[in-house]
Amino acid sequence: MEALQVLEHKHPLKLVDLQLQLQYEEEEEEEEEEEGEEEEDDDNDYDLVTKEGFRGACERCGEEINVYHRYYYKCMADSSCDFSLHKFCGEIPTRLESAFHPHPLTMFMLRYNWSCNICGSKHKPGELRYICFECEFWIDVNCAVDIRKRIIHHPCHPHLLTCAITKPVLCDCSACGRRQEGMFYNCTTCTNFTIHNECAFLPEILKIQEKTDGAFHHTHPLTISYSFPREDQKAKHDPRCRVCGHSFYDMENLWIYKCDECMYYTHVDCATSRREPFMSIFLPPGVGRTSKNYKVGEHPHLVHLPFPDETYSLPKHLFFQQTDHHHKVNLTHISHKHPLILVDHTLSNGQTSSSSWLLKCHNPMKKTQLLCNGCLRPITATMPFYRCATENDDQIQGVCNNFALHEWCTRLPPIIENHPGHPQHTLHLIYSNIPGCKFDVFKCNVCYLHCNGFAYGCVQCKYYVDVTCGLIPKEITHKAHPNHLISIVNVDDRDDHISCYMCRRHHTPRQLSFRCDTCDIYIHPECALLLAKTVRHKYDKHPIKLSYLPIENHKSEYFCEICEEDLNPHQSFYHCKDCVQSIHTACAPLILQSETHTYINYWRSVYEFVNIKFGGIQKGHLTFAQGLMSDGECENCGWGVQYEMVFKRFDYKFAIHYRCYN
Repeated sequence: MEALQVLEHKHPLKLVDLQLQLQYEEEEEEEEEEEGEEEEDDDNDYDLVTKEGFRGACERCGEEINVYHRYYYKCMADSSCDFSLHKFCGEIPTRLESAFHPHPLTMFMLRYNWSCNICGSKHKPGELRYICFECEFWIDVNCAVDIRKRIIHHPCHPHLLTCAITKPVLCDCSACGRRQEGMFYNCTTCTNFTIHNECAFLPEILKIQEKTDGAFHHTHPLTISYSFPREDQKAKHDPRCRVCGHSFYDMENLWIYKCDECMYYTHVDCATSRREPFMSIFLPPGVGRTSKNYKVGEHPHLVHLPFPDETYSLPKHLFFQQTDHHHKVNLTHISHKHPLILVDHTLSNGQTSSSSWLLKCHNPMKKTQLLCNGCLRPITATMPFYRCATENDDQIQGVCNNFALHEWCTRLPPIIENHPGHPQHTLHLIYSNIPGCKFDVFKCNVCYLHCNGFAYGCVQCKYYVDVTCGLIPKEITHKAHPNHLISIVNVDDRDDHISCYMCRRHHTPRQLSFRCDTCDIYIHPECALLLAKTVRHKYDKHPIKLSYLPIENHKSEYFCEICEEDLNPHQSFYHCKDCVQSIHTACAPLILQSETHTYINYWRSVYEFVNIKFGGIQKGHLTFAQGLMSDGECENCGWGVQYEMVFKRFDYKFAIHYRCYN
C-alpha cells in the first residue's frame, strides 16, 4: 500500500498491522526461549503483564489505538516521531457528504479556537475539522468518523464487530455469558454473536491479585482464552473456577482467564471483580466468599475443620478435659468384660506393661498403629487411654491383647436425641452385640463405611451410625470453603447431580451432607470429619498437608506415591511441597500398611476400612485382617480376597471372606 499523506503532518505515514506485529514478536520470543537467549530476571513477569501490543493516542480523535483496532498509521520518516492515526481516522475523505448536513463538508485546518456544532467540544488552532463554507457549519473529526470508530477486529472472532447502536441495550454477552445492559459489539455476519463493551476490551494478560485487592492470589499472570472446550477440560481433570468454585462444564464457548502451568482457571467476571464484594457472577449482590456469612458470637460451639491430624476426632473435641488429670487408674467399663487400667505418660504407676503399651502406640514414623476400640481413631503415647488389665493372661484370648479406649471415649453420652439422620427416635450407645451384625461389624447409615467400633443405634429401625457420625455437628466451617457456615442437610432424592466440593464425587440420595446455603456447595461428612489437615509417614520427614487445589509451580504430572495411579489435583489430596510428593486421601492410611498391597477405592475419598480395627484372634486361631493378593482365594466361595475384610491364619495359607464366615 502506498504511503499516506495527511494535512496536519509533513511526513508520510505507513500502515501497521498490530495483530500481525504482536504475533511476530511472540514467535521471536519463543525462538529466544528455545535458544536460551532470554535473560531470567525479576522483571520478566512485569514485562509479560504490560506487553499487549502498541498502545498510543490517535492525533486526530485523541482516543487510544490498541490491538483491537488492528491497523494504524505511523510516521515513516523518523523513529523519534510518534505521530499515529487510527486507520479509519487516517483514511477519512477530504470531502464528506452526510445525512446530518445538506451540503458537502470539506476537511480544513483553522488557525484559531473553535467549537464543534454537533457535540459542542472546544478545539485549539491547528486541529482538523469538516466545514461547510456555504453555511459556516463545522464539525470535528470525531463526529465525522463516529461510526468508523465503532468497528473493531477482535481475535476472538473471524468477522468484523460493529457497535452500531449508540444507546445502551439489555443483551446476553457471548464472552462472559451474563445478561448485561450497555453498549455491545455485534457481528453482522453471525447474528447471535454479541460482546459487551467491557468484555471486548479486557486485557489479554493480567495478574489476578491486582484486580481483586489481594482477595485471591496467583503467582503467574493469567492469560485470556476465548473458549474452554470440553476436551481441554477433561485433559485438565474438569477444573472448577478458582474464585467461585463452580465448574466450566456448560461454558465451553465462554471466555476464561487461565494459567495452564498451575491448572488455574477462572471466569472472566471472577478474575476482574465486576461485582462488589468480590465474588462470581453466580451469586447475588452483597454476597462474597472473602467475608464471613455468620457472626462468630452467635455460634460459640462451632466446629472448625479439618482437624489438625489423624489422632484428633470429634469425641476428643467434645469430651477431652485438658485440665483434668484425675482420671481413675482402674476402671470397669460396660464395653469390655475385663477391668481396664489407665495408661498415661504423665503418670508413674510403676507398671512395666503400661510402658510396653506406650511403645506400641500409634506412631507413623515407626509404622506402628493402635486404634481406639470406641471411635477407631489412633491412640498415641501423649494421650491418656485405657487398656485391658488382663492382656498378659495366657488364658485370655480374643481382642484383649490390643483392646484400648481413649479416656474421653469412656465418657461418651449414652443417648442422642434428635439426630439429624434419625430424629424420630432416640439413638442409644451400643458397645457390642449389634443386632443383625456379624462380629460387631456394621455399615454406618451416614458415611456408609464399615465399622466395628462403638455405635449409636435405633434397634427398632435398624439404624446404626459410628461414634463420629452419631455426634455429627449441625454446623461447621471448613478450610476447603472458608468464611462460610456449612450446615447439615438431607440430600433430596431429586438432587442426584450433587457432587462433593472436596472429593468431586456424587452424593447418595437421602444422604446427610454439609451444605453452604450461600454458595450451594456440599461436602461429604466423611470428607469433612475424617480427612485430617496433616498426616505423617516414615519416608518423609515433613508433615503431608491436605490440599484442595492444584499446587502452584507444579512441574510434573500428578500421581499417587502409594498406589502409583493417576491423581486428580482438583480433588482433595495430600501433598508435601518440599518433596513434591502427592497421595490420594484414600491411600494415606496405607502408609502404615505393607507397600506391597497398595489400594485405591475410586468411589470414595477415604480409605474404605478407616473405621475398622483389624486384629484379634477368633476361634480356630483366625485373625481379622485385610486380604492381600498373596492370600489367594476365599476357602468358601473361591473369589479373591485382596482388599476385602477376611479371617485368615498366618501359620499356613488360609483365608475366608468376612461375609462367608459363619
